Amino acid sequence: MSRLHRIVAPVAALMLMLSPLVAWADDLPSWNDGATKQSILDFVAAVTSAGGTDYVGPDERVAVFDNDGTLWGEQPMYVQLAFAFDRIKALAPDHPEWKDTEPFKSVLAGDVAGVAASGEKGLVQLIGASHAGMTSDDFTKIASDWIGAAKHPKTGKSYTEMVYQPMLELVSYLKANDFKVFIVSGGGIEFMRPWTQRVYGIEPENVVGSSIKSRYEMTNGKPAIVRLPEIDFVDDGPGKPVGIYTHIGRHPIAAFGNSDGDFQMLEWTTSRPGRSFGLIVHHDDAEREYAYDRQSHIGRLDKGLDEGPKRGWTIASMKSDWKQVYPQ
Repeated sequence: MSRLHRIVAPVAALMLMLSPLVAWADDLPSWNDGATKQSILDFVAAVTSAGGTDYVGPDERVAVFDNDGTLWGEQPMYVQLAFAFDRIKALAPDHPEWKDTEPFKSVLAGDVAGVAASGEKGLVQLIGASHAGMTSDDFTKIASDWIGAAKHPKTGKSYTEMVYQPMLELVSYLKANDFKVFIVSGGGIEFMRPWTQRVYGIEPENVVGSSIKSRYEMTNGKPAIVRLPEIDFVDDGPGKPVGIYTHIGRHPIAAFGNSDGDFQMLEWTTSRPGRSFGLIVHHDDAEREYAYDRQSHIGRLDKGLDEGPKRGWTIASMKSDWKQVYPQ
């Protein structure tokens, strides 16, 4: 063995040993180095290290993500609400009575506060008029066409461009470590499924959300699923653990949210025996996105800010922990 080889070989071997660690540390490049990023890395290392006291087998590595405000933006209104508004406006010529009937009157006037004042009853009316009375295939096409063309009112970007780059990296990082990743959202399950795989890499069968009732019937001589103007399930607040239990059938070991509507999902996830992880995205970056929490009507975060740290949950500051917000 030459002298050069005796010198180079150990160095090469050391670099080979370190290379997985270097790649591992760079799996979240849009996250600033610090306690938040390290908490994620430490958790994943702990539950994936075979033989470790916190090891969790791949079958049990379930991670659940809220969608609105966690994976993509939710201000100045939920994206699906913007879709409902546009649908109402498109259908309005066939419903002249809407000009004098709430909540349709407020929608046509662009009065979000007026719509909010109509409460749950008004929301059910809007969902019934904009999301029902058609087959599942028709709705999928309408929702897909809309999401492909609609633009955010502030940035002018498509809504699917306003996903959060750090969270995209986090989803990919978990999947690379044999996690099963699910969306558990208050948004409509049928609204999200047509595009989540393309945008997030999360399969449609891994989407849990709110839903309206539907039934099977023959339409124009063909079998179809017809959407009815009735709410079937609301996947928000205490509904989220129920949705997870019903659709997934496993207790998650990691949960990610941004509002008090995600509190019970994080609470249930981190109540399991063994190592678990909860993270709340705190929208505190008015310059690059929006700053809102306790007083917001959209994505209100109050209880989670107070209780999260006491329960060991990580509070991720959008301003401090993220190098960038949206994909380049």
